[in-house]
Amino acid sequence: MPATADFLVEIGTEELPPKSLSDLERAFAAQVLAGLQGAGLGFNRLDSFATPRRLAILVGDLELQQPLQKIEKRGPPVSVAFGADGKPTRAALAFAEGCGVRMEDVGRTETPKGAWLFHSGESPGRPAAELLPGIVQAALAALPIPRRMRWGSGDAEFVRPVHWIVLLLGDTVLTTPLFGITPERKTRGHRFHAPEDLTIGLPADYPALLRERGKVIPEFALRRQRVRELADAAARAAGGQALYSDALLDEVTGLVEWPVAITGRFDPQFLRLPEEVLVATLQGHQRYFPLRDGAGGLLPAFVTLANIESRDPDQVRQGNERVVLPRLADAAFFWDQDRKMSLATRAERLDTVVFQQGLGTLADRSRRVATLGSAVAEALGQDVTVVARAALLAKADLLTQLVGEFPELQGRMGFHYATHDGEPAPVATAIEEQYLPRHAGDRLPSTTGGRALAIADRADSLAGVFALGKRPSGTKDPFGLRRAALGLLRILVEDGVDLDLPQLLSRAIALQPVTVKDPESLASELYDFIVERGRAWYLDGLAPALPAGTVTADVFEAVRLRRPVSPVDFHARLLGVRAFLGLAEAEGLAVANKRIANILKTVVEGDHQVDPALFEFAEEGTLHAAIEKVAGTHRKHVDKRDYRQALQDLAALKGPVDGFFAAVLVMAPAPALRNNRLAQLRRLQGLFLDVADLSCLATPSS
Repeated sequence: MPATADFLVEIGTEELPPKSLSDLERAFAAQVLAGLQGAGLGFNRLDSFATPRRLAILVGDLELQQPLQKIEKRGPPVSVAFGADGKPTRAALAFAEGCGVRMEDVGRTETPKGAWLFHSGESPGRPAAELLPGIVQAALAALPIPRRMRWGSGDAEFVRPVHWIVLLLGDTVLTTPLFGITPERKTRGHRFHAPEDLTIGLPADYPALLRERGKVIPEFALRRQRVRELADAAARAAGGQALYSDALLDEVTGLVEWPVAITGRFDPQFLRLPEEVLVATLQGHQRYFPLRDGAGGLLPAFVTLANIESRDPDQVRQGNERVVLPRLADAAFFWDQDRKMSLATRAERLDTVVFQQGLGTLADRSRRVATLGSAVAEALGQDVTVVARAALLAKADLLTQLVGEFPELQGRMGFHYATHDGEPAPVATAIEEQYLPRHAGDRLPSTTGGRALAIADRADSLAGVFALGKRPSGTKDPFGLRRAALGLLRILVEDGVDLDLPQLLSRAIALQPVTVKDPESLASELYDFIVERGRAWYLDGLAPALPAGTVTADVFEAVRLRRPVSPVDFHARLLGVRAFLGLAEAEGLAVANKRIANILKTVVEGDHQVDPALFEFAEEGTLHAAIEKVAGTHRKHVDKRDYRQALQDLAALKGPVDGFFAAVLVMAPAPALRNNRLAQLRRLQGLFLDVADLSCLATPSS
């Protein structure tokens, strides 16, 4: 058994960004893991830690030495390695010296390009103590940090200034400097409860040392659970239930090392504000947990998590209450002031606000969306007046003070203001639902007006930004077009909105104040962009009736290549192909489709007319008769989008297809026979292509 020891690395910093702390922890652990695996260093476990002032990794039973390293080096060609006199040249001698062996110990290897000098051997692996500082340094350099900071007079860069470093292998400190700091075995506990340095004896002592003497819960997940338990308990004691999201729990966990719950209250008069405003004020500005009573309403109370056990908790509570008061007062003032002007009046001012350079003002955008949304509503047999009115008012709440303070409330505040102005309920609801879904897994618009407005809004955004040539690239998507495309797909598919997507995109492009040289190509590019967003959606099992593993990459591609104009139709084809794959005949027909596709690739396109008089073999007639029998009902199934039944009927062709290929030479020397057989294959392929390109499906031979 190789010798092992535990290894600890801790990077002590100033307060790390709370919203990204969990991501930094995961990335650090993943990079260190990759480094250890790349170095061939085995271990039993790897635990990660993250608090506002540290990132740390504890590796259990890490091998102290790399295994023997296999060396294989190819040198110069033999023709170059030896002169005419048979003596080694300088190139050969240099190769032997570089391998650390005598010339007579250098071997040879034969390749199609000739003989070469070759050396094969083993060398002892490097000690882990030599490799670990480099592994840690590479892991830190690879962390997803958008902007790194510099501090002091050195050149070191990190997400926050680094103040201490621990690199401990067993009971030995690795003293290779990182960030200009020489590592020690000393860590730091809570900034106030345990300000003195803490000495780490062995790496395994680290978590308990911080918890028991440092007043720090180093495990992010454990601390998050503690935050949740404390918030729930405090809420119950106050007669309510704490409101929090996963994002808020992560952020609060990223702010505290030793969480302590404090319950505060505010003036009940603020309960007159819309609930969303109160929640946004308490959660967004203060990172407080609002409380809901048993009847579903908000209580005039909140829970906050302090990072200190105060000797006078009332002082902490009063301080938090004093801090939140002006925030709530501002929100109440904005609410009262905003309602003094109607949304219709604000909409008239949208002409003064630029939406995007080259795409006009917000008023221009509203008019485009109104036109597009009305067309969508008309195509779906809906009342266009609701969509047209909602579209003209949809962006007006962007000019209100509350939305200026809480941008995440756009749409929802438009609903409240429209309701206050006496707008019809469908109009007010559509104004809110234009933004749905806001994120993955979010709810969809529930009304026909909201659905049409949401579709038009996304189509306009996609068409406008693409027309400007500002497509997403790599990880950059400043306009959120990928999210808009997936949201559009979800609405169309999940709500069964059967629209011609290329036609919708073409109309959206035509409405843009941008000269587009080739609108048809742009619409095609946009279609591909939107459909591609659906790939991961389907493969991850997030689409309705198609759980994870149901749609594979080849199944998706088989349908994508047919370019169905309606995403609803696309979805129906996926369901049909998936059902077909459960049939015993599926694999054989997929292989046959590959064979047919390969044959037809090599010939000039011809007609599909088959002349039975030219049949030379009985199997040709058998296949022709089988096709004729299926073709009678095939078109009806396809027109009804009953792709499951269409493919099930085509499955009956497996026997005749197998017999045809076993007996018939398709590429016959006689042109008439050859063309007739190719026409038969084209007709057969066409039946399958009415649903999907089954030649894309994975088969054992592929």
